[in-house]
Amino acid sequence: MNAALRSPWTRAALVAVVLAIGHTWPLATAPGTLSLHHNADVLLNEWIVAWVQHRLPRAPFDLFQANIFHPAPDALAFSEPLIVPALLGYPVRLLGGSPVLVHNLLLLAGLSLTMLGGYALAYHWTGDHLSSLVAGAAYAFNTQSLVRLEHLQAAHAYGLPLALLAGDRLVATGHRRHAFRLAGWMIVMAYSSGYLVIFTTVALGVLILTKSAEWIRRPAQVLGGFLLAAILAGIAIVPLYLPYRRVATEQGMSRTLESVWQFSATIDGYVASYSRVHDRLWNAGATREFPDAFFPGIVVVLLALNAVGVCGTRRAEPATRRQVLALAGLCAVGCVLSLGTRTPIYGWVYSAFPPMSGLRAAGRFGVLFLMGAALLAGLGLAAIRARMPERAGVLLAIAALLAVNLEALRAPFTYTAFQGFPRTYSLLAQEPGPVVLVEVPFYLPQTIFQNAEYVLNSTAHWRPLMNGYSGYTPRTYREYADDFWHFPDARALEAMRGAGATHLMLHPRRFGSDGGETLRRALATPSLERLAVSRDDITLFRIR
Repeated sequence: MNAALRSPWTRAALVAVVLAIGHTWPLATAPGTLSLHHNADVLLNEWIVAWVQHRLPRAPFDLFQANIFHPAPDALAFSEPLIVPALLGYPVRLLGGSPVLVHNLLLLAGLSLTMLGGYALAYHWTGDHLSSLVAGAAYAFNTQSLVRLEHLQAAHAYGLPLALLAGDRLVATGHRRHAFRLAGWMIVMAYSSGYLVIFTTVALGVLILTKSAEWIRRPAQVLGGFLLAAILAGIAIVPLYLPYRRVATEQGMSRTLESVWQFSATIDGYVASYSRVHDRLWNAGATREFPDAFFPGIVVVLLALNAVGVCGTRRAEPATRRQVLALAGLCAVGCVLSLGTRTPIYGWVYSAFPPMSGLRAAGRFGVLFLMGAALLAGLGLAAIRARMPERAGVLLAIAALLAVNLEALRAPFTYTAFQGFPRTYSLLAQEPGPVVLVEVPFYLPQTIFQNAEYVLNSTAHWRPLMNGYSGYTPRTYREYADDFWHFPDARALEAMRGAGATHLMLHPRRFGSDGGETLRRALATPSLERLAVSRDDITLFRIR
């Protein structure tokens, strides 16, 4: 036990947890009630995790037949699966934790594990624990990751450096066990986020090309290992691939190149940052409507440049030069692809690599740039420390760790209080017989994010819900919205009954100044039987 506590890996894990708590402060003070519910994506991700935890143990083969957007099939495939994070958080859910508590703990755990993933890869290349801490922290806590706390999949990016670690060992040794490890991490990422799989595939391509001198004399062994990893991962991913393929075919969900433009990064974003320090210094054109800021920090840049200038020279070991080349290539590829259709290169890759058609936010390729810069900083710091007395080197590493995190800091964040679910939802769970719920207002597609609270509230009953919010809006929802939007008109109620709705949840305050009149008309409608009322006058009706 004492040996475990003294291990550098244990200390690294403790540092990662402390930094995750600090960068999300004050979330850890009340993770069961504080929330980022001002962003609809948080409510969506809380629902996804809760749905996987609810459905997977009961009906694993129907996992993707989610309860939202009824009757659209494969509704879970309209967004990221988040299956791995859901499994990690399952014990908390089993013990009675709310979806909000589970999500918040998974956010802290994901950031901590992502730092440890970056730390492991940096240590593999440097053999320097302190420099690797700086690299891991720069990878996990940066202006891009801390502006995307709303996206749980972005916090669970530990598979990316760990897959590269397995790939690098496969290049160096050709041993089959590294192919199995690589396949394992690809599977972990696929069952978390499709974006991460594509990013890692691109990163592995850069690694293979830039380190060709290490495997060119035994290509069959190394490339055969990568092929084996691809086959194993591909087989394991088939159950995940099929529902996404069905949705892409039946709903036309593939992204065209034209749709990528809106979510592409800009060159200005690479000298922009949303940290508290840099917001006071500069913010060169990055827009808060889409957070495409990728400046890694002054300390990271200086250390990375040192790696390129010192480790990349002819005096350095050939293996070190290849590491620097691989990471510099990763930075370049990540930057160029994040620009999306602003350059022709994205179109070429899009044509050659079909999975790219599933991506909308090309700007997220910037994570490859940030990871490359973070790891270069670790190499650069290790090179400096190797030429210094031990004590001075330790002080330098500690100062670098503090400076990197101070530069990235955005905390304290403003959270909202989660009040729990209104009583009407728990009553709906006890309703006998088939239930299909429609909630009003039933928002038009252009404001569908307003449905996110309905989606999260459905975790209190798990009945089919005609409303929904996700990364894609199915045709059935768009068709229903044209009529349902006009509630309480008879036209809307007839359309709801015709679509199979059995119950209606009315939110009067969401109708603004017309809320009182809407509630009065609903109560006066003979075909609506009032069952219950909860806070904010939320009223549950049975449709006769």
